[in-house]
Amino acid sequence: MKKLSLVVAVVLSVLFIVGPAGAKDWKKVRVGVEGAYPPFSFVTPSGKLDGFDIDIAKAVVKAMGAEIELVAQDWDGIIPALLAKKYDAIIASMSITEERKKKVAFTNKYYNTPAKFICKKGAIKKFSREALKGKTIGVQRATIHDKYLTDNYGKDVTIKRYGTQDEAYLDLTAGRVDLLLADSVALSEGFLKKPEGKDYQFIGPDLTDEKWFGVGAGIACRKEDTDLVNKLNAAIAKIRADGTYKKIQDKYFDFDVYGK
Repeated sequence: MKKLSLVVAVVLSVLFIVGPAGAKDWKKVRVGVEGAYPPFSFVTPSGKLDGFDIDIAKAVVKAMGAEIELVAQDWDGIIPALLAKKYDAIIASMSITEERKKKVAFTNKYYNTPAKFICKKGAIKKFSREALKGKTIGVQRATIHDKYLTDNYGKDVTIKRYGTQDEAYLDLTAGRVDLLLADSVALSEGFLKKPEGKDYQFIGPDLTDEKWFGVGAGIACRKEDTDLVNKLNAAIAKIRADGTYKKIQDKYFDFDVYGK
């Protein structure tokens, strides 16, 4: 009995000192980012990570009262690296979908914009499934846009998949693909508004079906880190309320990207 009491006392003393098993103080948060998805995330000529996602990452972690460490990661390995504990959270325009929620936990959204197709001006007179038949369409690999294109047009078109959005833009201007499918804001700000995009245009409707496109972009964490998810949700609400979010948004866009 005395031995049992001693064991209990030792366990309680350890819990008092270090807290519940697995609990963290989150004084430093390592954030996985892509760095190849302008204007949300990109690398400047001087080698600095910049963009809307980067500024949001810094703002929410600061609102938590913590320090941030940014970790660049290729998109197609971004969830596996989170699960392998290379970093603690992903802030990389990752859409909240049911399929991804099987692997990771998400915060509330921090923005929500539709997907769209782009093509060369005049190349397609009227958007329709028939008009896309036989076309070659570019898309970033392992994205919601890739899945939507595969599920809905995979039998009718040739799909070319790219590691980054910039690679897809290069093939579009070189004539190796007929259309691209991606987030409408990324296409507009990252390509159409630039000199190389002057001969291209949006075509077709806004694509927002939650089955493929989810309910907005959120911050992904490991499922066991519910305390971090809660802290990040509180931080998102805080920067939305104190004007920080709007200041960051207005730096990159002249419209509301948060959505309804």
